[in-house]
Amino acid sequence: MNRAADVRRRAALAAALALVAVGVGRGAHAADAPAAVPAAAAGYATGPASADGIGKRYMGREIAAVMGWQGSAWLERAEREQEERTDLLVAELALGPGMRVADIGAGTGYFTRRLARAIGPTGVVFAVDVQPEMIEQLARLAVQEGRGATLKPVLGAIDDVRLAPASIELALLVDVYHELEFPREVMQSVVRALRPGGRVVLVEYRAEDPRVPIKRLHTMSVAQIRREMAVLPLLLERVVEPLPWQHIVVLRKRS
Repeated sequence: MNRAADVRRRAALAAALALVAVGVGRGAHAADAPAAVPAAAAGYATGPASADGIGKRYMGREIAAVMGWQGSAWLERAEREQEERTDLLVAELALGPGMRVADIGAGTGYFTRRLARAIGPTGVVFAVDVQPEMIEQLARLAVQEGRGATLKPVLGAIDDVRLAPASIELALLVDVYHELEFPREVMQSVVRALRPGGRVVLVEYRAEDPRVPIKRLHTMSVAQIRREMAVLPLLLERVVEPLPWQHIVVLRKRS
């Protein structure tokens, strides 16, 4: 790479990272957020933590520990597309040019970049993560692929995705929901960010299938997903199973 190209790439990365603060600023204000609900009434309980959990439970399910940024190489492993058929997942989203979408729990931006390809240069992908190290990685990788202009990094909170109301048409959560420390509150913030009729797509490893090579707390059954989504103003539209290991659960915001 010549010096001029390297300077341009560094400038693009700096611009992408500068947008992190903008994304945070667009989130719902405290006055817009729902009133705090007592933990028990919200479905939370605490107990002993298992080896892979945090001890906090939501609707009977122990919440899994978050995979830290130190393990980010696993998200970018060369065999991922073949193992998980991520190409089939992106096709199932039925994305089009110019759409505004969000990758919640974006990590390194593996799916952020694929969403950006699908929506083209006139679209926007909000890449939300709570780990600053992941935000830096996803911005850098997007710029390397030439997708920096489409990407809007957002440093989220553990209970709020910090997106503006009615700002997106689709929210994608891939292997993320089961790790949310405040799943009810995060999903409430996702619903606020959706436009009327917008979609939420949850992708989770199948708890029902013992052949799936993932630790138990990092899987979810369709029955548990249905139970947890039932408290939100979302309609379960369909469950599709084209992937080797994961459920695709599609929900739509009530109009």
